[in-house]
Amino acid sequence: MKKGSRITAPRLWLVIAKSYRVLSLLAEQSIANTGLCHTDFAALEALLHKGPLTITQIQEKVRLASGSMTAAVDRLEKLRLVVRKSSPSDRRARVLELTSKGKRLAASSFEKHAKDLEALMSAMSEKEMDQLYGSLKKLGLLAAEKLEQQESRFRSGKERDRK
Repeated sequence: MKKGSRITAPRLWLVIAKSYRVLSLLAEQSIANTGLCHTDFAALEALLHKGPLTITQIQEKVRLASGSMTAAVDRLEKLRLVVRKSSPSDRRARVLELTSKGKRLAASSFEKHAKDLEALMSAMSEKEMDQLYGSLKKLGLLAAEKLEQQESRFRSGKERDRK
């Protein structure tokens, strides 16, 4: 890039999109190399770092469809990596908890994945990572706010149309 030339918003978007695409593919490969599918890895990782959770709570944290989440839980339970227990606060809810085997697998898989991500990010200094983190967080929050405003206007318009 020429010195002094301005980085336009469309150009920046393209760099973000291309980077996200290739980084996502590498992250998915890293997860596959642990021997787990993405859904199982995400569920185990959530339970490892957050402790016992309901299926719904895991779903919200890892943003998976309910059918995918239920299938993952069934698989993990069959492999004896998780157990379903009754919730102490809600008799209707079932809480998932890692077994000792599940804890060991989740910890070792996450450690391998984290090392792969660290190796990827090693192209940047700690200062660059801090700056990028702050900038992407700021951009993401602004984008989420704009999306919420648009969705709110859309919902309001639909309600007016019904009247």
